[in-house]
Amino acid sequence: MPPTLLLLVGFVAFLVLAFARMPIGFAFAIVGFVGVILLKGLGPALSLVGMAPFQWGSQSSLIVVALFIAMGQFAYHSGISRDLYAAAHKWIGGLPGGLALATNLASTTFAGCTGSSIASAATMGSLAYPEMKRHNYDDRLATGSICAGGTLGILIPPSVVMVIYGFLTATPIGPLLIAGILPGVLLSGLFMLVILISCLRNPELGPRGEAFSWKERVFALKGVWAMSALFGLVIGGIYLGIFSPSEAGAIGAFGAIVIALIKRQLTLGRFVTALKESLQITCMALTILIGAMIFSVFVTVSGVPDAASAWLTALQIPPLAVLLLILFMYIPLGMVLDAMSMVFLTIPTVFPIVKALGYDPIWFGVLVVLVVEMALLTPPVGMVSYVVQGVTRVPMQNVFRGGTPFVGAMLLGLAILIAFPDIVLFLPNTMK
Repeated sequence: MPPTLLLLVGFVAFLVLAFARMPIGFAFAIVGFVGVILLKGLGPALSLVGMAPFQWGSQSSLIVVALFIAMGQFAYHSGISRDLYAAAHKWIGGLPGGLALATNLASTTFAGCTGSSIASAATMGSLAYPEMKRHNYDDRLATGSICAGGTLGILIPPSVVMVIYGFLTATPIGPLLIAGILPGVLLSGLFMLVILISCLRNPELGPRGEAFSWKERVFALKGVWAMSALFGLVIGGIYLGIFSPSEAGAIGAFGAIVIALIKRQLTLGRFVTALKESLQITCMALTILIGAMIFSVFVTVSGVPDAASAWLTALQIPPLAVLLLILFMYIPLGMVLDAMSMVFLTIPTVFPIVKALGYDPIWFGVLVVLVVEMALLTPPVGMVSYVVQGVTRVPMQNVFRGGTPFVGAMLLGLAILIAFPDIVLFLPNTMK
């Protein structure tokens, strides 16, 4: 069988195994193992699976993944999200669609502590949806704003998906994390614009909430200091070159524990739960990584990435057209895979093509994360949409319909970042 056809069969086999609910890491490993057997023989394949778990699981650069995950879990259990939402509610809750705006603003800031879209969406869903229902918000606007805000968790640093992309492409992780800040702020602004326009056109979608005095607003800011300090410590330290991403992860995890202790939120039970959840998520991520690296060896030895890169660069197709084709490939993939699996599955194949076209790897990484965010909202298997539906119990069709305008905002944001790449690269270029 020709290598190209064999790789195509491998992709299909992987999707079949994923649909059959086999754990993603094992699906990657099995397909990659069989593919290497067919291309190189049993000996190299056995050697590959024998070395892979230690070779890739023991990479010191991956410690940042575990530390950022731990930071997010301790931040979650410290009650930071409740304080952020309360502050945003009191400052902008009186505007048209104010509670939805507050949800988006709180999600944006909470993303700076979690690095996870799923955690952000689940947390804001449980906090914000009951309040919006109490004020007679439309289900579609309520769930759509929660879904959209949740997706920012993998773009605004610290982002675990960004770290994985950096590991797979040998892109410096510090500048990559910093590059997500301005695009995250841009997307958050576009989401808030969607909410405002929708509620100005139809005030019944999101009635104004109660107005609070300036004294109450200023007093509410006391709950924001923890997140601001944590984000400034971690991201500011990376930006100023004070410490590396791994050191930032350690400081962030420790800082989240200290904040939880100061707020008197960290009981022994919550501490154990946070450690347990951090361990579970980290093990899942590393299992997917090891399986994906076995699969990437299969992709590499097939010769398809190099052949595809040479073929595309030889064609008279504008590089921008190739880039758009690659980016929009993620939307149908997002209908069946989660964010991390999409990155592991595609980057070994598409990154050599993008590199051959001369595009900046940091800029491309941000674009990939943005379209992966888009895929998290789209049916039939938008992961964030399903999480929000599970928390709110709103019919699934209403959740997907509520997210549609925000997908349009993401497309606009993608177009802006493609047209003006300096939005992505400005902060990384000024790093020390």
